[in-house]
Amino acid sequence: MDEADVRDLLREVDDPALGDDIVSLGLVNAVEVDGDTARVSLALGAPYSPQESAIARRVREVLGEAGLDADLTAKLPGREDEEQVLPGVKNVIAVASGKGGVGKSTVAVNLAAGLAKLGARVGLFDADVYGPNVPRMVDADEHPQATAQETIVPPERFGIKLMSMAFLVGEDDPVIWRGPMIHKLITQLVEDVEWGTLDYMVVDLPPGTGDTQLTVLQTLPLTGAVIVTTPQEVALDDARKGLRMFGKHDTNVLGVVENMAGFRCPDCGGFHDVFGSGGGRAFADENEIPFLGSVPLDPAIRTGGDAGEPMVLEEDNETADALRVMTENVANNVGVVHRRRVSRSE
Repeated sequence: MDEADVRDLLREVDDPALGDDIVSLGLVNAVEVDGDTARVSLALGAPYSPQESAIARRVREVLGEAGLDADLTAKLPGREDEEQVLPGVKNVIAVASGKGGVGKSTVAVNLAAGLAKLGARVGLFDADVYGPNVPRMVDADEHPQATAQETIVPPERFGIKLMSMAFLVGEDDPVIWRGPMIHKLITQLVEDVEWGTLDYMVVDLPPGTGDTQLTVLQTLPLTGAVIVTTPQEVALDDARKGLRMFGKHDTNVLGVVENMAGFRCPDCGGFHDVFGSGGGRAFADENEIPFLGSVPLDPAIRTGGDAGEPMVLEEDNETADALRVMTENVANNVGVVHRRRVSRSE
């Protein structure tokens, strides 16, 4: 059996998101056959995403049925030529909202923790310079350490490397930053921090469409953005502004998370649409972007945030399940962004 035979076998493996087989889509980079072993390089870029894990499993099944052991590697073509900003980070995901109070930081923290729970190497960059709450939400008491080379070693919590403005200012100090100062700060926290090798970096943006967001869009190699909203129309109006901001900068929108999507009363068992119903999904459908899931209004999320225990890590819990679905959908859509880029270049 030679390379051509293996490629023919791999035509039996479909990409569920792109609707064709992985060979026709150009997702098989290279094939090498050595006896009973087939070494296959696949153009997959979202580590631990359920869809890409399923593709890899199907490749192993197809080759195994033909009597071959599969030795798989994942590599995206062309990345060596990209500008070396965060060279060790495979994917940068911005979490944004058009307005405050919709639970953006909660989503960012649980997304990072959820990705780490899947097995990924994760960093969490709290770029909300005016209200940096991430350290409290993961109970991070340890502060960054400086090396002899004047670089910064970020602390870790729940397997996540952390960096936040909260580490650099006093707990009660007001933060007053102008545009050039924000640009310098963000650049320093990106370039001078030893992030190492990461599968995902989650960036918690401040709400709105100001200087910090612009700096991140211009500085970081964003894979895509997640927009957080509540079902109510006021939040959706502001979410549209965020969507337009990403569109102007040609940033992929990975999808919309609808937070605070109803409350189940622990006493009566009734379900109450406190902030309306279905607004996030309707917004996603209206703008033809993915809907990543609904997260209920659950007091346990607030309790977990205050105590530094991300809700997504809980077991046998409806809200934690919703956060895990959201996490998996984000990872899947990161993979779709990469695989679509590869297939279009064929």
